[in-house]
Amino acid sequence: MTHSIQATSAPTLRERLRQPEPLLVPGVYDALTALLAQQAGFEALYLSGGAVAYTQLGRSDVGLTTASETADVLGRITDRVSLPVIVDADTGYGNALNVQRTVRLFERAGAAMIQLEDQTFPKRCGHLDGKSLVSTAEMCGKLKAALDARHSPDTLILARTDAVAVEGLAAAMERAEAYAACGVDALFIEALRTNEEMDAACQRFGGRLPLLANMIEGGKSPVHSARELGAIGFSIVIFPGGTARFVAAQLERYFVSLRAHGTTSPLRDDMLDFSGLNDRIGTPELIELGKSYEA
Repeated sequence: MTHSIQATSAPTLRERLRQPEPLLVPGVYDALTALLAQQAGFEALYLSGGAVAYTQLGRSDVGLTTASETADVLGRITDRVSLPVIVDADTGYGNALNVQRTVRLFERAGAAMIQLEDQTFPKRCGHLDGKSLVSTAEMCGKLKAALDARHSPDTLILARTDAVAVEGLAAAMERAEAYAACGVDALFIEALRTNEEMDAACQRFGGRLPLLANMIEGGKSPVHSARELGAIGFSIVIFPGGTARFVAAQLERYFVSLRAHGTTSPLRDDMLDFSGLNDRIGTPELIELGKSYEA
């Protein structure tokens, strides 16, 4: 079985978002999870700040990660797979000038879309309580700085507002209007709390800009399928942290079993063996490539 990187004839993310079908995007957190997602047939990937904090630091999503740490992870992902990556830039890690540096850094690392949010720094996960926001004017300045900083128009800017939990739905809608007026490429109204709020967001913005739905298992928003969300007007549906949560649950089971039994035998059928993993990551092809350069 060969798992080579796919040809680059796929549409750009901007072109894909013009299609009527919603774009289902899984969260990944390193090159291996990105590779497996590509092999499963996904069209794009999402790298969240939370996933970087969970897997690189073993810490919560409360603004502990830095731009360079996220860019390092992103660069390893884009070096391994050909899919467009939507990357969470949190607040841009500072003011408008910091935002410009972050955009340039992430664009060089291969980001297809860069997400910026209107929380104060340090931020926290959009489904945690106790968030606070910068002013609409400050956020608009940061978004304009981001748009000015990108080198390619194919590097998309996604504006996220966390205002629903802080100021209410009406204020979140007004912030989203202001962010859309800045010229961003897509909108993300975080932590919509009911199906009715999701419908309202789509009725207002769905036909104007791509609108992102964030599906968090156990979060504040109702969880629906990509098809269901596409039917009401969402263009992008992300499941950003499900990968890390699934892996954490399985690793917990693995370590408990290994500690209890002193062997991996009880879980053998749930694992890839040595050859199976090497097949997934393309070891035979890599060895053959190395031989082609030998004298």
